[in-house]
Amino acid sequence: MTKKKLSPVTSSTFEQLFLEDRPLIDIRAPIEFQRGSFPSAVNLPLMTDDEREQVGICYKEYGEQAAVALGHELVSGDIKKKRIAAWIQQVKRHENAALFCFRGGLRSQMAQSWLASSGYQVPIVEGGYKTLRSYLLKSLEECLSDLKLVVIGGRTGVAKTALLNQAYDRPWLPVVDLEGLAHHRGSAFGKRAQSQPTQINFENGIAIELLKLRACGHQQVIMEDESRLIGRCALPLTLQEKLRGAPLVMLEANLEDRIHHSWENYILSNHREQIALSNSDEIAFTAFADSLRLSLGNISKRLGGARYRELSKVLEGALVAHQQGNPEPHKEWIEVLLRDYYDPMYDYQLKSKQRHIVFRGNSTQVLEFLYRSIKPAE
Repeated sequence: MTKKKLSPVTSSTFEQLFLEDRPLIDIRAPIEFQRGSFPSAVNLPLMTDDEREQVGICYKEYGEQAAVALGHELVSGDIKKKRIAAWIQQVKRHENAALFCFRGGLRSQMAQSWLASSGYQVPIVEGGYKTLRSYLLKSLEECLSDLKLVVIGGRTGVAKTALLNQAYDRPWLPVVDLEGLAHHRGSAFGKRAQSQPTQINFENGIAIELLKLRACGHQQVIMEDESRLIGRCALPLTLQEKLRGAPLVMLEANLEDRIHHSWENYILSNHREQIALSNSDEIAFTAFADSLRLSLGNISKRLGGARYRELSKVLEGALVAHQQGNPEPHKEWIEVLLRDYYDPMYDYQLKSKQRHIVFRGNSTQVLEFLYRSIKPAE
Protein backbone atom coordinates (compact mmCIF):
# COMPACT_ATOMS: atom_id res chain seq x y z
CA MET A 1 0.00 0.00 0.00
CA THR A 2 1.34 3.41 -0.96
CA LYS A 3 2.21 5.61 1.97
CA LYS A 4 0.24 8.80 2.21
CA LYS A 5 0.52 11.94 4.27
CA LEU A 6 -1.50 11.74 7.46
CA SER A 7 -4.37 14.18 7.84
CA PRO A 8 -5.44 14.11 11.49
CA VAL A 9 -9.16 14.09 12.14
CA THR A 10 -9.67 17.29 14.09
CA SER A 11 -12.77 18.95 15.53
CA SER A 12 -13.02 21.10 12.38
CA THR A 13 -13.77 17.98 10.34
CA PHE A 14 -16.03 16.13 12.80
CA GLU A 15 -19.24 17.18 11.05
CA GLN A 16 -18.00 15.87 7.72
CA LEU A 17 -16.88 12.64 9.41
CA PHE A 18 -20.46 11.96 10.54
CA LEU A 19 -22.11 13.24 7.37
CA GLU A 20 -20.01 10.84 5.29
CA ASP A 21 -20.26 7.94 7.77
CA ARG A 22 -16.49 7.74 7.65
CA PRO A 23 -15.25 4.28 8.74
CA LEU A 24 -13.79 4.34 12.23
CA ILE A 25 -11.66 1.81 14.09
CA ASP A 26 -12.51 1.86 17.78
CA ILE A 27 -9.51 0.31 19.52
CA ARG A 28 -10.95 0.62 23.02
CA ALA A 29 -11.65 -2.54 25.01
CA PRO A 30 -14.92 -4.39 24.26
CA ILE A 31 -16.53 -3.24 27.51
CA GLU A 32 -15.94 0.40 26.52
CA PHE A 33 -17.34 -0.17 23.03
CA GLN A 34 -20.46 -1.86 24.43
CA ARG A 35 -21.27 1.19 26.54
CA GLY A 36 -21.38 3.35 23.45
CA SER A 37 -19.68 4.21 20.18
CA PHE A 38 -20.66 5.48 16.72
CA PRO A 39 -22.63 3.91 13.84
CA SER A 40 -19.65 3.76 11.47
CA ALA A 41 -17.25 2.36 14.08
CA VAL A 42 -16.05 -1.24 14.33
CA ASN A 43 -14.45 -2.51 17.53
CA LEU A 44 -10.97 -3.91 16.94
CA PRO A 45 -9.47 -3.54 20.42
CA LEU A 46 -5.84 -3.01 21.27
CA MET A 47 -6.43 -4.86 24.54
CA THR A 48 -9.06 -7.23 25.89
CA ASP A 49 -11.12 -6.23 28.93
CA ASP A 50 -8.87 -8.28 31.20
CA GLU A 51 -5.67 -6.82 29.72
CA ARG A 52 -7.02 -3.29 30.06
CA GLU A 53 -7.92 -3.93 33.70
CA GLN A 54 -4.42 -5.21 34.45
CA VAL A 55 -2.82 -2.15 32.82
CA GLY A 56 -5.18 0.16 34.69
CA ILE A 57 -4.27 -1.34 38.04
CA CYS A 58 -0.58 -1.12 37.18
CA TYR A 59 -0.98 2.54 36.21
CA LYS A 60 -2.61 3.42 39.56
CA GLU A 61 -0.01 1.55 41.60
CA TYR A 62 3.22 2.12 39.68
CA GLY A 63 2.63 4.93 37.19
CA GLU A 64 2.49 5.40 33.42
CA GLN A 65 5.88 3.98 32.50
CA ALA A 66 5.20 0.67 34.24
CA ALA A 67 1.72 0.51 32.73
CA VAL A 68 3.09 1.04 29.20
CA ALA A 69 5.69 -1.68 29.76
CA LEU A 70 3.00 -4.09 30.95
CA GLY A 71 0.84 -3.23 27.94
CA HIS A 72 3.68 -4.09 25.57
CA GLU A 73 4.26 -7.32 27.47
CA LEU A 74 0.60 -8.37 27.34
CA VAL A 75 0.17 -7.44 23.66
CA SER A 76 3.22 -8.96 22.02
CA GLY A 77 4.24 -11.80 19.76
CA ASP A 78 1.38 -13.58 17.96
CA ILE A 79 -1.26 -11.60 19.88
CA LYS A 80 0.20 -8.34 18.59
CA LYS A 81 0.45 -9.70 15.04
CA LYS A 82 -3.21 -10.79 15.04
CA ARG A 83 -4.43 -7.43 16.25
CA ILE A 84 -2.38 -5.51 13.72
CA ALA A 85 -3.63 -7.89 11.00
CA ALA A 86 -7.23 -7.13 11.98
CA TRP A 87 -6.59 -3.39 11.71
CA ILE A 88 -4.87 -3.80 8.34
CA GLN A 89 -7.77 -5.85 7.01
CA GLN A 90 -10.16 -3.05 7.94
CA VAL A 91 -7.90 -0.37 6.44
CA LYS A 92 -7.68 -2.34 3.20
CA ARG A 93 -11.48 -2.36 3.03
CA HIS A 94 -11.70 1.35 3.91
CA GLU A 95 -8.62 3.37 3.02
CA ASN A 96 -10.13 6.50 4.58
CA ALA A 97 -10.55 4.85 7.99
CA ALA A 98 -9.44 6.65 11.15
CA LEU A 99 -8.78 5.18 14.56
CA PHE A 100 -9.52 6.31 18.09
CA CYS A 101 -9.28 5.28 21.72
CA PHE A 102 -10.92 7.05 24.66
CA ARG A 103 -8.99 10.32 24.57
CA GLY A 104 -6.87 9.90 21.46
CA GLY A 105 -3.79 9.33 23.58
CA LEU A 106 -1.40 6.49 24.27
CA ARG A 107 -3.45 3.61 22.88
CA SER A 108 -4.17 5.42 19.62
CA GLN A 109 -0.54 6.44 19.22
CA MET A 110 0.62 2.91 19.84
CA ALA A 111 -1.78 1.45 17.27
CA GLN A 112 -0.87 4.15 14.74
CA SER A 113 2.84 3.42 15.24
CA TRP A 114 2.38 -0.33 14.80
CA LEU A 115 0.36 0.21 11.62
CA ALA A 116 2.97 2.62 10.27
CA SER A 117 5.66 -0.02 10.86
CA SER A 118 3.61 -2.32 8.65
CA GLY A 119 3.34 0.35 5.93
CA TYR A 120 -0.13 1.69 6.72
CA GLN A 121 -0.62 5.34 7.59
CA VAL A 122 -3.89 5.75 9.52
CA PRO A 123 -4.93 9.04 11.13
CA ILE A 124 -6.02 9.38 14.74
CA VAL A 125 -9.18 11.17 15.82
CA GLU A 126 -7.86 13.94 18.02
CA GLY A 127 -9.43 13.77 21.44
CA GLY A 128 -10.76 10.29 20.74
CA TYR A 129 -14.16 8.98 21.73
CA LYS A 130 -14.62 11.55 24.48
CA THR A 131 -14.29 14.51 22.11
CA LEU A 132 -16.46 12.94 19.40
CA ARG A 133 -19.18 12.21 21.95
CA SER A 134 -19.04 15.77 23.30
CA TYR A 135 -19.28 17.09 19.75
CA LEU A 136 -22.46 15.08 19.07
CA LEU A 137 -24.10 16.16 22.32
CA LYS A 138 -23.40 19.80 21.46
CA SER A 139 -24.60 19.27 17.87
CA LEU A 140 -27.83 17.69 19.12
CA GLU A 141 -28.64 20.82 21.12
CA GLU A 142 -27.71 23.12 18.23
CA CYS A 143 -29.76 21.18 15.68
CA LEU A 144 -32.81 21.12 17.94
CA SER A 145 -32.44 24.88 18.33
CA ASP A 146 -32.09 25.43 14.57
CA LEU A 147 -34.77 23.02 13.31
CA LYS A 148 -38.53 23.20 13.67
CA LEU A 149 -40.40 19.99 14.47
CA VAL A 150 -43.67 18.73 13.05
CA VAL A 151 -45.03 15.92 15.21
CA ILE A 152 -47.21 13.03 14.05
CA GLY A 153 -49.58 11.94 16.80
CA GLY A 154 -52.43 9.49 17.09
CA ARG A 155 -53.80 6.60 19.07
CA THR A 156 -51.94 3.33 19.48
CA GLY A 157 -52.18 1.28 16.30
CA VAL A 158 -52.90 4.07 13.79
CA ALA A 159 -49.61 3.18 12.02
CA LYS A 160 -47.63 6.35 12.69
CA THR A 161 -44.29 4.65 12.05
CA ALA A 162 -45.60 3.16 8.79
CA LEU A 163 -46.54 6.67 7.69
CA LEU A 164 -43.05 7.94 8.52
CA ASN A 165 -41.58 5.12 6.44
CA GLN A 166 -43.78 6.19 3.52
CA ALA A 167 -42.50 9.74 3.95
CA TYR A 168 -38.91 8.45 3.62
CA ASP A 169 -39.70 7.77 -0.04
CA ARG A 170 -40.12 11.50 -0.58
CA PRO A 171 -36.70 13.18 -0.22
CA TRP A 172 -38.21 16.58 0.55
CA LEU A 173 -39.93 15.18 3.65
CA PRO A 174 -37.25 15.13 6.36
CA VAL A 175 -38.00 12.35 8.85
CA VAL A 176 -36.30 11.04 12.00
CA ASP A 177 -37.70 7.66 13.07
CA LEU A 178 -37.11 7.68 16.82
CA GLU A 179 -38.57 4.20 17.30
CA GLY A 180 -36.32 2.89 14.55
CA LEU A 181 -33.27 4.38 16.26
CA ALA A 182 -34.44 2.94 19.60
CA HIS A 183 -35.15 -0.45 17.97
CA HIS A 184 -38.51 -0.60 19.71
CA ARG A 185 -42.08 -0.37 18.44
CA GLY A 186 -43.32 1.79 21.29
CA SER A 187 -45.91 0.96 23.97
CA ALA A 188 -45.60 -1.78 26.59
CA PHE A 189 -45.65 -4.41 23.81
CA GLY A 190 -43.05 -2.79 21.58
CA LYS A 191 -40.01 -4.82 22.64
CA ARG A 192 -38.34 -6.48 19.66
CA ALA A 193 -36.40 -9.73 19.39
CA GLN A 194 -33.02 -8.03 19.26
CA SER A 195 -31.89 -5.75 22.07
CA GLN A 196 -32.15 -1.97 22.07
CA PRO A 197 -29.08 0.25 21.67
CA THR A 198 -27.42 1.73 24.71
CA GLN A 199 -28.59 5.19 25.76
CA ILE A 200 -25.35 6.65 24.40
CA ASN A 201 -25.79 5.00 20.99
CA PHE A 202 -29.43 6.12 20.87
CA GLU A 203 -28.47 9.74 21.52
CA ASN A 204 -25.60 9.55 19.02
CA GLY A 205 -27.97 8.19 16.38
CA ILE A 206 -30.44 11.05 16.85
CA ALA A 207 -27.67 13.65 16.71
CA ILE A 208 -26.22 12.24 13.47
CA GLU A 209 -29.65 12.06 11.79
CA LEU A 210 -30.32 15.71 12.67
CA LEU A 211 -26.86 16.76 11.51
CA LYS A 212 -27.49 15.16 8.12
CA LEU A 213 -30.90 16.78 7.71
CA ARG A 214 -29.59 20.22 8.66
CA ALA A 215 -26.63 19.82 6.30
CA CYS A 216 -29.09 19.11 3.45
CA GLY A 217 -30.73 22.46 4.09
CA HIS A 218 -33.89 21.28 5.84
CA GLN A 219 -35.51 23.68 8.27
CA GLN A 220 -38.27 21.36 9.50
CA VAL A 221 -38.15 17.76 10.71
CA ILE A 222 -40.99 15.26 11.09
CA MET A 223 -41.02 13.00 14.14
CA GLU A 224 -43.52 10.75 15.85
CA ASP A 225 -45.11 11.89 19.11
CA GLU A 226 -43.22 9.98 21.80
CA SER A 227 -43.28 9.85 25.57
CA ARG A 228 -40.13 10.21 27.67
CA LEU A 229 -39.11 6.58 27.13
CA ILE A 230 -39.09 4.34 24.06
CA GLY A 231 -38.58 1.03 25.77
CA ARG A 232 -35.54 1.75 27.94
CA CYS A 233 -34.15 4.51 25.69
CA ALA A 234 -34.83 7.97 27.12
CA LEU A 235 -35.35 10.92 24.81
CA PRO A 236 -32.90 13.77 25.48
CA LEU A 237 -34.55 16.42 27.67
CA THR A 238 -34.28 19.14 25.04
CA LEU A 239 -35.98 16.88 22.50
CA GLN A 240 -38.78 16.08 24.96
CA GLU A 241 -39.44 19.79 25.42
CA LYS A 242 -39.28 20.42 21.68
CA LEU A 243 -41.79 17.64 20.98
CA ARG A 244 -44.22 18.96 23.59
CA GLY A 245 -44.20 22.43 22.05
CA ALA A 246 -44.35 21.43 18.37
CA PRO A 247 -47.46 21.55 16.15
CA LEU A 248 -49.29 18.24 16.15
CA VAL A 249 -50.63 16.44 13.08
CA MET A 250 -53.14 13.78 14.16
CA LEU A 251 -53.21 10.53 12.20
CA GLU A 252 -56.58 8.81 12.50
CA ALA A 253 -57.81 5.27 11.78
CA ASN A 254 -60.81 3.22 12.81
CA LEU A 255 -60.61 0.62 15.57
CA GLU A 256 -60.69 -2.33 13.17
CA ASP A 257 -57.68 -1.04 11.22
CA ARG A 258 -55.82 -0.29 14.44
CA ILE A 259 -56.43 -3.82 15.73
CA HIS A 260 -55.14 -5.29 12.46
CA HIS A 261 -52.05 -3.07 12.39
CA SER A 262 -51.21 -3.87 16.03
CA TRP A 263 -51.72 -7.57 15.34
CA GLU A 264 -49.36 -7.46 12.36
CA ASN A 265 -46.64 -5.50 14.21
CA TYR A 266 -46.75 -6.78 17.77
CA ILE A 267 -47.71 -10.38 16.95
CA LEU A 268 -46.75 -11.49 13.44
CA SER A 269 -43.65 -9.31 13.01
CA ASN A 270 -42.32 -10.00 16.50
CA HIS A 271 -42.83 -13.75 16.04
CA ARG A 272 -41.01 -13.64 12.68
CA GLU A 273 -38.10 -11.77 14.29
CA GLN A 274 -37.81 -14.42 17.01
CA ILE A 275 -37.79 -17.18 14.38
CA ALA A 276 -35.03 -15.38 12.46
CA LEU A 277 -32.89 -15.32 15.62
CA SER A 278 -33.38 -18.97 16.47
CA ASN A 279 -32.74 -22.29 14.76
CA SER A 280 -35.73 -23.74 16.58
CA ASP A 281 -39.38 -22.79 16.05
CA GLU A 282 -40.15 -24.06 19.55
CA ILE A 283 -37.51 -21.85 21.18
CA ALA A 284 -38.65 -18.89 19.09
CA PHE A 285 -42.29 -19.33 20.08
CA THR A 286 -41.41 -19.70 23.76
CA ALA A 287 -39.41 -16.46 23.69
CA PHE A 288 -42.23 -14.71 21.79
CA ALA A 289 -44.90 -15.94 24.21
CA ASP A 290 -42.85 -15.04 27.29
CA SER A 291 -42.30 -11.55 25.91
CA LEU A 292 -46.07 -11.02 25.54
CA ARG A 293 -46.74 -12.31 29.06
CA LEU A 294 -44.06 -10.02 30.47
CA SER A 295 -45.44 -7.01 28.59
CA LEU A 296 -48.95 -7.65 29.89
CA GLY A 297 -47.56 -8.15 33.38
CA ASN A 298 -45.78 -4.81 33.21
CA ILE A 299 -49.11 -2.98 32.97
CA SER A 300 -51.01 -5.25 35.38
CA LYS A 301 -51.27 -2.59 38.11
CA ARG A 302 -52.76 -0.06 35.70
CA LEU A 303 -55.17 -2.65 34.34
CA GLY A 304 -56.34 -3.71 37.78
CA GLY A 305 -56.32 -7.25 39.13
CA ALA A 306 -59.63 -8.50 37.67
CA ARG A 307 -59.04 -7.12 34.17
CA TYR A 308 -55.44 -8.35 34.15
CA ARG A 309 -56.49 -11.90 35.08
CA GLU A 310 -59.21 -11.87 32.42
CA LEU A 311 -56.84 -10.65 29.70
CA SER A 312 -54.20 -13.17 30.78
CA LYS A 313 -56.66 -15.99 30.15
CA VAL A 314 -57.52 -14.60 26.72
CA LEU A 315 -53.81 -14.21 25.91
CA GLU A 316 -53.05 -17.80 26.96
CA GLY A 317 -55.87 -19.08 24.77
CA ALA A 318 -54.58 -17.03 21.84
CA LEU A 319 -51.08 -18.42 22.33
CA VAL A 320 -52.40 -21.99 22.24
CA ALA A 321 -54.29 -21.26 19.02
CA HIS A 322 -51.27 -19.47 17.56
CA GLN A 323 -48.97 -22.39 18.27
CA GLN A 324 -51.47 -24.60 16.44
CA GLY A 325 -51.27 -22.31 13.40
CA ASN A 326 -54.02 -19.73 14.02
CA PRO A 327 -52.80 -16.33 15.30
CA GLU A 328 -56.19 -14.60 14.76
CA PRO A 329 -57.42 -14.97 18.38
CA HIS A 330 -54.77 -12.45 19.49
CA LYS A 331 -57.04 -9.78 18.06
CA GLU A 332 -59.49 -10.28 20.93
CA TRP A 333 -57.15 -9.12 23.70
CA ILE A 334 -55.62 -6.48 21.43
CA GLU A 335 -59.06 -4.94 20.92
CA VAL A 336 -59.74 -4.82 24.66
CA LEU A 337 -56.39 -3.17 25.36
CA LEU A 338 -56.79 -0.57 22.62
CA ARG A 339 -60.35 0.35 23.51
CA ASP A 340 -60.28 0.15 27.31
CA TYR A 341 -56.66 0.88 28.20
CA TYR A 342 -54.70 2.76 25.55
CA ASP A 343 -57.47 5.02 24.24
CA PRO A 344 -58.51 6.50 27.62
CA MET A 345 -54.83 6.99 28.53
CA TYR A 346 -54.09 8.75 25.21
CA ASP A 347 -57.15 11.01 25.56
CA TYR A 348 -55.99 12.07 29.02
CA GLN A 349 -52.42 12.70 27.89
CA LEU A 350 -53.54 14.70 24.87
CA LYS A 351 -55.77 16.88 27.02
CA SER A 352 -53.07 17.43 29.63
CA LYS A 353 -50.51 18.43 27.00
CA GLN A 354 -52.80 21.14 25.59
CA ARG A 355 -51.13 20.73 22.23
CA HIS A 356 -52.08 22.75 19.18
CA ILE A 357 -53.46 20.32 16.61
CA VAL A 358 -52.94 21.73 13.11
CA PHE A 359 -54.44 18.88 11.09
CA ARG A 360 -56.39 15.63 11.40
CA GLY A 361 -56.81 12.94 8.77
CA ASN A 362 -56.10 9.42 7.56
CA SER A 363 -52.74 8.30 6.21
CA THR A 364 -53.30 9.63 2.68
CA GLN A 365 -54.64 12.96 3.93
CA VAL A 366 -51.80 13.45 6.42
CA LEU A 367 -49.16 12.74 3.78
CA GLU A 368 -50.81 15.23 1.43
CA PHE A 369 -50.85 17.82 4.22
CA LEU A 370 -47.16 17.26 4.88
CA TYR A 371 -46.31 17.55 1.17
CA ARG A 372 -48.08 20.91 1.07
CA SER A 373 -46.80 22.33 4.33
CA ILE A 374 -43.19 21.16 4.68
CA LYS A 375 -40.82 23.62 3.06
CA PRO A 376 -38.36 21.87 0.69
CA ALA A 377 -34.69 22.05 1.52
CA GLU A 378 -32.86 24.95 -0.09
